[in-house]
Amino acid sequence: MNNAADLMFRPIHELAQMVKKGELTARELVETSLSQIESLNGEVGAFSHVDAEGALAAADKINSEDDRPFAGVPIAIKDNKAVAGMPLNFSANLMGDFVAPSDSALVTKFRDAGFIIVGKTKLPEFGLMPVTDPSRGGPARNPWDLTRTPGGSSGGSAAAVASGMVPIAHANDGGGSTRIPAACCGLVGLKAQRGRVSVAPELGDSFLIADGVLTRTTAESAAVLDILEGYVTGDATWATPPTEPYAKAAAREPGTLRIGWTTEPPIDAPVDAEAAAAVERTAKLLEDMGHRVEIAEPAWKNDMLVPLFSAAFGPAVATQVIFAQMIAQREATADDMEPMSWMVWQQAQGLSAPMYLAAMTQLNAFCRGFMGFFDEYDLLLTPGLAERPVKIGEIDPRSDDPEAMFVRGGQFTPFTAAANVTGQPAISVPIEQREDGLPLAVQLMAGPEREDLLLQVAAQLEEASPWAARRAPNS
Repeated sequence: MNNAADLMFRPIHELAQMVKKGELTARELVETSLSQIESLNGEVGAFSHVDAEGALAAADKINSEDDRPFAGVPIAIKDNKAVAGMPLNFSANLMGDFVAPSDSALVTKFRDAGFIIVGKTKLPEFGLMPVTDPSRGGPARNPWDLTRTPGGSSGGSAAAVASGMVPIAHANDGGGSTRIPAACCGLVGLKAQRGRVSVAPELGDSFLIADGVLTRTTAESAAVLDILEGYVTGDATWATPPTEPYAKAAAREPGTLRIGWTTEPPIDAPVDAEAAAAVERTAKLLEDMGHRVEIAEPAWKNDMLVPLFSAAFGPAVATQVIFAQMIAQREATADDMEPMSWMVWQQAQGLSAPMYLAAMTQLNAFCRGFMGFFDEYDLLLTPGLAERPVKIGEIDPRSDDPEAMFVRGGQFTPFTAAANVTGQPAISVPIEQREDGLPLAVQLMAGPEREDLLLQVAAQLEEASPWAARRAPNS
């Protein structure tokens, strides 16, 4: 790897300091990112749109006197968030070539921190799948093995970071869509507490979705959460402001914590031996650090969890389809969507308001039962995925049996969606590598609003088993 390309693997703090000290210009940093994208994207397929001209123009406005914390650092935005002047299409043909007229609040926060947006990354159509294989634009590929998925729905962002096209990328998580790609691609993926990061201006709040980033280190995830968190005027709900910056909290020892671990998922799904063994080794590592660690049985087994989650997830997807219909100025047909998207759209339309409210009531009952676990324990440790990243095409959104593919996706990622239902924070960290070299992740879940504990323990694990220097073969 040459020195220029190596820049994209440096922590964002270091890159910002290099610009601040005049060791390189923001333009040179952005040019490096654009060069990497040009070199790698044809093979990896992470980006759906690249704005070289706009990124360079933004970089030219930054000098060493810019006091924004991440001035000059390139970032990619997942293509389900509005960036003024860039396409917004959810990887869906129904959206046509719509261009966003303004920034979302999230993008404004990135810009205010000095990040430079180099482009938009792929997701599965409407963000539905735990793989990123949209009909529009083709698949994103895992830089660790190009025959395998980078996960979903933030798979394009994960592939962009893991391959070294950008040092950091936006992601969001409605059922694991930040943590799944992090686990697939050897990255850190934090899902913050519900309401921690505003979803303005499109929504007042979101039951399932939390925005964030994909990074290589815990410290980067903590620092970016500090710039993203917080109320935006008009938000319907929001999380309690932290008592100290997350970056500061992440640098402190957490003290002795009570940690329960399990390899039993909340739904029926086989868990491969390597994923289970990684949890057991991580539990031993945490115990050696002084934490009180034991095998536990969270009250999350529920035969109705999948249909109830679908009742919440379907309407969330439906709002995107409705927006797409508004852009297209016509009603959607089956020809406009992949079979998976059409199935979810049809199911959502068949869900009456009383049925939806009944499902939400049952989900809340599940939440109360499961969250009792965190009265006894500070953290829950689980596998990140139930198996290695699947081969591209194994979970096919164009299958003529979309229901079977939906079930297959759940078997691949059975540990993630519970945190979206409860709203609690969770993080995926790339603790090990499999025997074949693919990343192997564990997940940590914390009680409400305890992102600080997740970041502290993730930092401890990162110090004990450093992962940031690992490089994917296709990077």
